[in-house]
Amino acid sequence: MTIPRVRFAPSPTGYLHVGGARTALFNYLFARHSGGAFLLRIEDTDRERSSSEMTGQILDAIAWLGLEVDEPPVHQADGLERHQADVASLLRAGRAYRCFAAQEELEVLRAKSRRDVTPFRYRSSDAYDEAEAERRAAAGEPHAVFFEVPAGDITFDDAVHGPTTVPGDSLDDFVILRSDRTPVYNMAVVSDDVHMAITHVIRGDDHLSNTPKQILIYEALAADLPVFAHVPMILGPDGKRLSKRHGAASVEAYRDEGILPEAMVNFLALLGWSPGHDRELMRLPELIEAFTLDRILKKAGVFDSKKLEWLNGKYLDAAATERLVPLVLDSLDGEGRSIAAADPDRFAAVVNLQKTRARTVPEVGRASLRYLVDPLSYDEASVEKHWLKEPQAAREILSAERDALAAAEPFDAEALEGPLRAIADDRGLGFGKVIGPLRVALLGVQDSPGIFDVMTLLGRDRCIERIDRALSEIERIGAS
Repeated sequence: MTIPRVRFAPSPTGYLHVGGARTALFNYLFARHSGGAFLLRIEDTDRERSSSEMTGQILDAIAWLGLEVDEPPVHQADGLERHQADVASLLRAGRAYRCFAAQEELEVLRAKSRRDVTPFRYRSSDAYDEAEAERRAAAGEPHAVFFEVPAGDITFDDAVHGPTTVPGDSLDDFVILRSDRTPVYNMAVVSDDVHMAITHVIRGDDHLSNTPKQILIYEALAADLPVFAHVPMILGPDGKRLSKRHGAASVEAYRDEGILPEAMVNFLALLGWSPGHDRELMRLPELIEAFTLDRILKKAGVFDSKKLEWLNGKYLDAAATERLVPLVLDSLDGEGRSIAAADPDRFAAVVNLQKTRARTVPEVGRASLRYLVDPLSYDEASVEKHWLKEPQAAREILSAERDALAAAEPFDAEALEGPLRAIADDRGLGFGKVIGPLRVALLGVQDSPGIFDVMTLLGRDRCIERIDRALSEIERIGAS
């Protein structure tokens, strides 16, 4: 039995975007599920646009996602001599031919082919002279090399789209080697995949149109065809192809926005693939166990950033506090880090409390600083709802709560709950009505973890100080 070998082949002309990351992930999941090898090829033949910096960024992003590569990365540019040798073998076999024609001449002939509704075949035109081409090549004149498309249909069974047939006469002869002796994409890809013994080519369906040409090259090189699987594209919420206009487009950008790698992997796996049940939270080992090519969907996936944040919130909640604290610290500015460092134990305890409610790492950081920063800023909508609708009632409730907190002994949830509930009962109010003004006084916002957790983390003195400031603020706003 052949051991499956798959590859992810990014171009180092930009950051790793989420579409490329999803392709890498599908290749990785298939390799691990089938006991095969996951390889990486850097397609850097475009020397002007490729950069070592972008290669490093891509490698970092793949490592951040947790996708372990089984062999050292291959650089396509290193295969130039092999690419040229494969082209030479196609020339010897009569499957390709040299072309010395100027671009203008070729455009005229292509235009005539379009008018005649016939495929472009330069070797069949009156302009082509085989003997002259051989003579000029022997003299060392620069020239391109065309692959000659044979008659007949090209048929393959795509693992996603099923049996696919492309008529040979719908394809023009195509360049495989430029006049500067560099290979064209389709030639380099086939040569590299044969050299790397790739058994399955899993890639975006934007490459589907390249497949017939590549199959012809495989066959002309007498190489075994891989299994092709073209995965659906990713769309934005507006139904258009995902791009920067929809927000962050690179994996690195989502990492910097506070998305955890396990959340991104989980999210990307469900874009265009179904595990066959309604379960949505799946860690990498579970995805590996469930992943098969026949569950890749034909229709495009929609990138829903709200769902990504929801998933991220679930993984934040499950993450160990020791792991999150450094990530949260990194998300803060210099002043925030200094504040957190001044009280590291309390900061860690606050992170542990806030992680259950947040959707991103920076959100944990912003919320956590509210426990440590004085004076506190107040959310305008929260103040309006809980203080200013009935300022006198809010002052009375906060004053009573201040007295209860000052008298509680010890200062813990058990000692605090009875007196606070009594304040609600004495006024004939629901507990939430007396807790709302207190939340705003203590944290400046109306949403927070459990109020007793908040109070015990803040401590008696800070709670009383914040209630006193809130009473002054209500007085000030009411007088203005």
